[in-house]
Amino acid sequence: MLKKTGITLLMAMTFGFVASAQKADAVLGTWVNPNGQDHILIYKKGNKYYGKLDWIKFPNDETGKPKTDKKNPDKALQSRPDLGLELLKDFTFDGDNVYEDGTIYDPKSGKTYSCKMTLEGTSLKIRGYIGISLFGRTEVWTRVK
Repeated sequence: MLKKTGITLLMAMTFGFVASAQKADAVLGTWVNPNGQDHILIYKKGNKYYGKLDWIKFPNDETGKPKTDKKNPDKALQSRPDLGLELLKDFTFDGDNVYEDGTIYDPKSGKTYSCKMTLEGTSLKIRGYIGISLFGRTEVWTRVK
């Protein structure tokens, strides 16, 4: 009887961990920004979430060469291509459809901001901010089907 109870408890805990991981991984996939010109692929490394530019509507500059990270304050990084650029870094899932403690890089300005993401169905609210979340801007990304 005790053995059966122990096995049942172990199975319940295992299913709970799996369900939690599946809920956390709901953010994985490809998202499009509000202007429809960029697709961001959100993926996982270890237990953290990241996102990179996976598709750009206009990938080349006016000379026909691939756009690069020319606004980056680090001169050594200004020649790296925008396509594949990691924009989202180090997000952790808080168990409430919220991903926190990450950063978002804006290649248009070359600046990195603290960031929080909130998953709401097929929408992902991205809030970049300086200091506290009150001082920031929110964009809503849509899942690419």
